[in-house]
Amino acid sequence: MHLSRATDIALRILMLAAAQRRQLTIDELAAALDVPRNHVAKVVQRLQRPGWLTTTRGRGGGITLPDATLGASVGRIVRDFEGVAEVVDCDTPPCPLRAACRLRGALRNAQEAFFASLDDVVLQDLIAPPTGTTLLTLT
Repeated sequence: MHLSRATDIALRILMLAAAQRRQLTIDELAAALDVPRNHVAKVVQRLQRPGWLTTTRGRGGGITLPDATLGASVGRIVRDFEGVAEVVDCDTPPCPLRAACRLRGALRNAQEAFFASLDDVVLQDLIAPPTGTTLLTLT
């Protein structure tokens, strides 16, 4: 399964915030992750809505990672960003095999297995050495 750029950026932001354990600004995140500032800002907004990050606006503002997010499953975070839409679109245009197709079910099972494997990983796992050590050097 291919993850969107937004999901990739979201995971990297969360990993950096988890490793740093301090308030980070949008500019710091953008520079550290080599991602355009506007992309980081949009992803931070999406991460803030379900509470994966806490944001503070204005001068002296930035993002912080709530302690609970360290135990968040990567599968849940990815589902929040990717959604659980079908891997293939059998409806537009309508596929003539739709009524008797076994491919759609096989792909759905593969997608569920992908998410299930990520459910066993929490954010804290992603910042174990050597990754966490590298993340500490980025800002």
